[in-house]
Amino acid sequence: MDIVLDLSDEHFFTPYVYPTFLSPQNLFRQLCSLSVIVILGGYALYFLTAALNYYLVFDHRLKLHPLYHKNQVKLEIACCLRSIPLMSFMSVIMFLAEVRGYSFLFDSFEETKFGRWSMVIYSVSFILFTDSLIYWIHRGLHSKYLYKRLHKTHHKWKIPTPFASHAFNPVDGFVQSLPYHIYVFLFPMHKWTYLGLFVFVNVWTVSIHDGNYRVPNFFKPIVNGSAHHMDHHIYYNYNYGQFFTLWDRIGRSYRTPSAFDGTGPIQQVERAEADRKRRQDQPEVPAPMLGNKKPGAGKWEESFTHVASVSGKKID
Repeated sequence: MDIVLDLSDEHFFTPYVYPTFLSPQNLFRQLCSLSVIVILGGYALYFLTAALNYYLVFDHRLKLHPLYHKNQVKLEIACCLRSIPLMSFMSVIMFLAEVRGYSFLFDSFEETKFGRWSMVIYSVSFILFTDSLIYWIHRGLHSKYLYKRLHKTHHKWKIPTPFASHAFNPVDGFVQSLPYHIYVFLFPMHKWTYLGLFVFVNVWTVSIHDGNYRVPNFFKPIVNGSAHHMDHHIYYNYNYGQFFTLWDRIGRSYRTPSAFDGTGPIQQVERAEADRKRRQDQPEVPAPMLGNKKPGAGKWEESFTHVASVSGKKID
């Protein structure tokens, strides 16, 4: 983060914001500058990636699902607008420690034994390390005590959109991001690589909420993608992993995504729509033959009986 801070100091903070007597190394100045950078950067990255994903990738048929809330996108965005500043400020404390030299971040690959290959080695190490810790943190957040107080906010969105990616209780969001910060205080990492990985992590977080399940067959049992995470939102106690399914398999919390066996939310919407069209094409049944049942009722609801029973939502 010192790269971004140095550039911001050079082109904005030093010439336009701070008095000359306040050194760039001043603790208070660094705290204020990082707060502005992380909050504004967080908003920019969230809105850019979520909006692009929503309009270009997200399967909008999911909005026909009965577990999708009215005005859900607005509610997700409102939650993020409230949460990002608080999550960012907690993260700033970690970034401040990095900037002040307490981490193992380094400037040049020449400082390492493997040269530019270090970028690959450290990136793989970073992903594996954080995937492991996030699994256990995420699973812990599903304990009865923590779920109600912290994690339930994120699970309000049973059929999430990309805008739900950062819709957390602020403490929940920060705790799940801790492994990304902790890594550089335990292991060496190239500064630009670390910055790139932070952007990647945010893009990935958006992508697993987009409801787009088109993944090469080879990766389906390995990568914890959107289909896996959709089932996590619906069925709660499965698929806690961030990047891979390894820890879910070890922890016996792995669930084959319903989308892969033809029973996922998209397939439910497709079947319900097919039933609706079929009923429209059928001759109208005289009212006396219907008994007490409303014309056209039943099929849509029946298509979602299983999901409704698991999620606890009553379908009227």
